Amino acid sequence: MFEKILIANRGEIALRIHRACREMGIRTVAVHSEADADAMHVRLADESVCIGPPSPAASYLNMPSIIAAAEVTNADGIHPGYGFLSENAKFVDIVTAHGIKFIGPSADHIRLMGDKIAAIDTMKKFGVPCVPGSGGEVHTLEEAGPIAEEIGYPVIIKASSGGGGRGMKVAATAADLSEAFSSARAESQLAFGDNAVYIEKYLTTPRHIEIQVLADGQGNVVHLGERDCSLQRRHQKALEETPSPALTDELREKIGKSVADAVRTMGYEGVGTIEFLYENGEFYFIEMNTRLQVEHPVTEMVTGIDLVREQIKVAAGQKLTLTQKDIKFSGHSIECRITAEDPVTFAASPGPVLDFHAPGGLGVRVDSALYAGYNVPPYYDSLIAKLIVHGANRQECLLRLKRSLEEFVVGGIKTTLPLHQALIENEEFISGDYNIHWLEKFIEEKR
Repeated sequence: MFEKILIANRGEIALRIHRACREMGIRTVAVHSEADADAMHVRLADESVCIGPPSPAASYLNMPSIIAAAEVTNADGIHPGYGFLSENAKFVDIVTAHGIKFIGPSADHIRLMGDKIAAIDTMKKFGVPCVPGSGGEVHTLEEAGPIAEEIGYPVIIKASSGGGGRGMKVAATAADLSEAFSSARAESQLAFGDNAVYIEKYLTTPRHIEIQVLADGQGNVVHLGERDCSLQRRHQKALEETPSPALTDELREKIGKSVADAVRTMGYEGVGTIEFLYENGEFYFIEMNTRLQVEHPVTEMVTGIDLVREQIKVAAGQKLTLTQKDIKFSGHSIECRITAEDPVTFAASPGPVLDFHAPGGLGVRVDSALYAGYNVPPYYDSLIAKLIVHGANRQECLLRLKRSLEEFVVGGIKTTLPLHQALIENEEFISGDYNIHWLEKFIEEKR
């Protein structure tokens, strides 16, 4: 087992990893930018190292500084959390070359799944259902036209190296293709330094369903059910729940087994999430995230399994002690992502937190690094807290969520708490009748 783990991240996820390490008797090293010197995970870690100025490029993305911090503190493992360097294969290679264990999958698997075209091709070979598409990179508009006609409009042009909704453009008709194709390529080049794109059928009213997997790289794999992440704004998730209101036990087991078999064939190690669009009873693979997800707590709430702890155990070379028969799903869980943004305009709202009170009680969990007096910096992602609730069923979960949102206080800055309070009063959401476009329409109607 590890003696000391460096946490190469910040905010609530850094604190989440620290807590898991503490419960396992593992010492922690917090790295931080100058802007995060007073962050909660820095205060609680056994050791801390400043790795640069506020800019992410000069700190949390600064590979030499992170490696140096690991070496001077004698850390034998690095946990990347999510975002930043968590899916950077070059970073994994460097960590490994320095004799430090990267707590995550291999660089080869990160590269494979980071290339969306290669990922789709791989999943097709393993029998995982995929969205009808070009089957590879589309180089020119002249090449794109016939492919789009064969797929059938509407189509979506996607960056091969994409993520977070960047490099994605929809062409509703042939007349839209030229602008969408050139725009997606330009945006992809700007965001990822790579203008490779591919084309897929654009599903009009799908849900976003993802399957959580855990593997030890030694042939043992389990799936931990699905998360419904359909409530999104600009391709960014706002609320997640499990189980999905749209799936049956039979569908869950069928797609879960398909995914677990594919991950086993890959020889994958660690946690991973396979994401699908789901429409009219059919699943369509879109990508695999080779890291811990922001929304992992809802899975933990219904399974009772600590995913970070399991990540660390697998990275230490231990075999999974869990089998698929051991995975039991209990009740329902919902997570609300609370961000430091204006709930109407979504303009960023950094600044000092004057008051902070987290809700509590049975079945309520808050993952946050906030405290009264903390200054939310303007340099990073706006996520400041995750409210996760659990109930015996979805109705109980919704009632508990409503009560918890009423108790939640973050003073001094604007947050999206009011948006979530409005959301859980909506009859369509209460009924579970929503898709990936629903939240944006709801927001527009509220304005």
